Amino acid sequence: MPIREPVFDPPFQIVRASHIDYGATDLGKAKAYWVDALGYLVADETKEALYLRGLEERNHHSVVLRRSPDPHVKALGFKLASEEELDKAARFFKERQLSHGFVEKPFQGRTLAAIDPLGMPLEFYVAMDQLPSMLQKYGAYRGAKIQRIDHINCFTPDVQKSHDFYNELGFRTTEYTAAEGTGELWAVWMHRKGGVHDIAFTNGRGPRLHHIGVWVSSITDIIHICDVLATTGHLKSMERGPGRHGISNAFFLYLRDPDGHRIELFHSDYLTVDPDLQPIHWNLLDPTRQTLWGAPAPKSWFEEGSLFRGVAISEPTLKAQPIIAP
Repeated sequence: MPIREPVFDPPFQIVRASHIDYGATDLGKAKAYWVDALGYLVADETKEALYLRGLEERNHHSVVLRRSPDPHVKALGFKLASEEELDKAARFFKERQLSHGFVEKPFQGRTLAAIDPLGMPLEFYVAMDQLPSMLQKYGAYRGAKIQRIDHINCFTPDVQKSHDFYNELGFRTTEYTAAEGTGELWAVWMHRKGGVHDIAFTNGRGPRLHHIGVWVSSITDIIHICDVLATTGHLKSMERGPGRHGISNAFFLYLRDPDGHRIELFHSDYLTVDPDLQPIHWNLLDPTRQTLWGAPAPKSWFEEGSLFRGVAISEPTLKAQPIIAP
């Protein structure tokens, strides 16, 4: 059985996926898309960076866009439960002989930068500057009315290895896809906060970021943003959907920002807090796995992703082929 038993007493306590730090080639175009079209709130803006948050979020930011000559991902951020847990995290990475060190980051307290076994750059912190929630400030609702960051999905060349590491860190598996015949892991969804996932891994050339998933409060918000994007010059940014996943039951829309970074608008998953929750198994060739209505994803969805800065890319160890739209 490739799915490991849950670890209820991990080496340090991760609360949830928190933020993502991107390199963006044109901050003007990025702002026009993320803020003017999608409706993100600007928490801070300089000539070198945009700090963005959703309407519900009290943390200073969940998306950072930094001026860069090339599009890439600088770090995936996770919030920890206490300063003591942050010190435990530093000891954990030291014991595993994985690169790590404390760094200074604007608007964040003590921050530990680390690398996972496959090379993904991570950030762990406890405290971030706080801003008032705009949840009930309905006059500020624009675009997709994005509420908060929900999850991070990554390509990995070895799904089993990624699963084993994050399982050790206390991420619990909710759903997984196995290759027909061999039963090898092709994809896995894992959570900390009690939804379907805080992080997910998909078989492919990697490590690379596949997408961030952001929570919207209704299906009609997703339908509305389709109309907005189609009539404001952003029609081509819609890559896939809207639709409903078989996996997670989520209603979704996948978008690509001006640098190609993929964003999933996400609504309607389910509660996963029970400690005896059994993971749901999906066959890779089940057509309702990708989309409950049976429509397969486009080729770009399986092949294109955002690079991590300076991280070497490897071919996947598993060669199983999913269903791809013609």
